[in-house]
Amino acid sequence: MKFFKRWFGAATELEPDTEYGGYELLETFPASVSGQTVTPDNAMRLATVYSCIRVLAESIAALPLHLYKHKAGGGKELAKDHPLYSVLHDLPNRDVTSFDLRENLVGHLCLRGNAYCQIIRDGAGRVRELVQLPTDNTTVRRNEKTKKLVYATLLNGRDYELREDQVWRLNAMGSDGIIGSSPIALQRESLGLSAATQEHGAMLFGNGARPSGILTTDGRLNEEGRKALAESWKKAHGGKNANGVAVLEHNLKWQALTMTSEDSQFLETRKYQRNEICGIFRVPPHMIADLERATFSNIEHQDLAFVRHSLVPWLVKIEQSITRDLLLPSERKKYFVKFNIEGLLRGDTAARAAFYNRMFSIGVMSQNDIRALENMNPIEDGDRYFVPLNMTTVEELDKEQDNEKLVSDKSKS
Repeated sequence: MKFFKRWFGAATELEPDTEYGGYELLETFPASVSGQTVTPDNAMRLATVYSCIRVLAESIAALPLHLYKHKAGGGKELAKDHPLYSVLHDLPNRDVTSFDLRENLVGHLCLRGNAYCQIIRDGAGRVRELVQLPTDNTTVRRNEKTKKLVYATLLNGRDYELREDQVWRLNAMGSDGIIGSSPIALQRESLGLSAATQEHGAMLFGNGARPSGILTTDGRLNEEGRKALAESWKKAHGGKNANGVAVLEHNLKWQALTMTSEDSQFLETRKYQRNEICGIFRVPPHMIADLERATFSNIEHQDLAFVRHSLVPWLVKIEQSITRDLLLPSERKKYFVKFNIEGLLRGDTAARAAFYNRMFSIGVMSQNDIRALENMNPIEDGDRYFVPLNMTTVEELDKEQDNEKLVSDKSKS
C-alpha cells in the first residue's frame, strides 16, 4: 500500500464488485472496410502517423512553459516562488521531466483523444506532483448528486476512484467538451486504407512477386536446365555482383520489366494517403521529410503556418486546462501559464533584425528586451526605451496649437 499512497494520495480504492455505472470505453475499433483493424497502438506502425505525432509531441514538449503572475503596476513576471512553476517547467515528479510528460500527453491526445494526470497537492492545496494515468484504463463520469466529474483508473488489477480536483484532464475535440474522440477511431477508414497499401507493398516486395527482368531463349529448357540457369545467373549477377556486365550465351536474351500502370497507381495511392494523414493531424508534409512540394521560398512560411495553425490550438487548449485544473480558484486572477513561442515566430536573421529595429525605434523594446529574445545577457543601462525626437502625440500637438493661437491673440491685442 505504500506504493499506492505515494502515487495516489487520497484516492479511494474501490471494492471488486463496485458498480461503475458509466465507466466504459468511449471508442471502439472495429475492422475497417479494407479489412484492417486500426487501433492507437498499431496505427503508430504507419510511418506517416508516427512522424506526424512525433512532430506535434516533440514540438510542444520542447517549448518553454512558464507560470507568470500579474504585477501590481501592470505587466507580468515569472512566478518562480510558486510550486507549480517547477512542476510545469522542470520536474512533474521524480521519475519524468517536463519534456517527457508533455510529449506523452500530446501523444495520447493525438492517438486516443484523452490524457489524464493525477494531481498530488501540498497542505495548502497547491500542486506538488503530476503523475500520468493510463488513458486506456481511465474513465470519467458525472456524479448525479454532486454534478462533479469522477474518475476511475485501473492499475495492477485494482480500481481507484479520484475526485475532480485530483485529476488534470486533457481532451481533444469531442461531442461534450469533456470526453475527446480518438482521431484514430474517427479516421479508421483512411488509416485502414493506408495500412492495407503498406501491407500489400510489403508482401509484394517481400515475396519477390515481381522480378526485375526475365531471360528468354529460342531453345527449350527442361526443369533441371532452368534451375541451373537461374542459379548460375544469380551467382554471377546477384548481391555484390549486381549491375555488372552480363555475358549471354546460347541465344539468351535479357528483358527488363518496367513498372506497370497498376504499380504506378499503387505508388500514387501511397502518396495520397501520406498527404491525407498529414491533413488529419494538420502537419505540413515537409515536416515529415516529404519535400516534393517544398521550395526554399515557401518552406519558412510553411513553418510559420505550422506554428499558428497546428501548434497554437493545442497550446491554448493545454494552457486553459492548466488554469482550470492546476490553479486554485483564488489564484486564477493572479497567476497564468503561457508557452513561449516567440522564438518560433521570429523568422530568419534578416527578418528578426528588421523586426527588432522597428520595435526599438518606436520604444516598444529596449536593448535588453531584444538581447533576452536572442538568449544574450543584459547590459548596463539597457532597459531604457527610446523614441524619435521628431514624433509627438496628438494631445501634445493640440496643446502646441492652442498655445500658438493664444500667443498670436495676445500679440494682436
